[in-house]
Amino acid sequence: MDFSGFEKLSLVDYDDNLTATLFMAGCPFRCPFCHNGELVLHPERAATIPWEEIVTYLKKRQGVLDAVCVSGGEPTLMPDLEEKIAEIKSLGYKVKLDSNGFRPEVLKTLVSKGLLDYIAMDIKNSKLKYGLTCGVAVDMEQIEESVRFLMSSGIPYEFRTTCMAEFHDASDFALISEWIAGAERYFLQRYIDSASCIQHNFHEIPLQKAKEYLEIVRSTIPSAKLRGYDE
Repeated sequence: MDFSGFEKLSLVDYDDNLTATLFMAGCPFRCPFCHNGELVLHPERAATIPWEEIVTYLKKRQGVLDAVCVSGGEPTLMPDLEEKIAEIKSLGYKVKLDSNGFRPEVLKTLVSKGLLDYIAMDIKNSKLKYGLTCGVAVDMEQIEESVRFLMSSGIPYEFRTTCMAEFHDASDFALISEWIAGAERYFLQRYIDSASCIQHNFHEIPLQKAKEYLEIVRSTIPSAKLRGYDE
């Protein structure tokens, strides 16, 4: 299966690493704030990038780029993801995976084979409002299994929540902080509308309110931070 997007240089996808980012088309969720709306809603229309083209580029950039971020859509849907990541790793790159956590068995396999260096998993909302936020019914057992796995796996990871006035309030962050208490890293991300979002006319949570939510979260996750806000 081919990737449908290729950002050849990113300075924000994986900490301080110079990163190339790959995007896969398709996702089981329909989060209205998703910035890759076309990849999610119409994967059949998505462009395809020959794998050989990506590998050729990565070979040329060895020693310049540090890492590859595999994102989506939802990359754990890709049937040959393991083989592709293995080839990336063979070129000496670190690999970060972005996931919504709905396929914990894939996360476990990739980690067990030493193919991932970092995982970023979305925590869409408190458990009670997960389906509402994702736009579809969600099997929370799968999400919870992924959370438990990451927190016990030993692999570097982060959880992150895109904060929206229409979906999140203080009670949600209190419940999230109980759910992922002790997490290694957790970010409250600023929502930004863009032309590529699935839906529009939602609102970001203002900085001051985001700081209040952050203090709630820090009661169980002291290292939690805001992301995307100008403080």
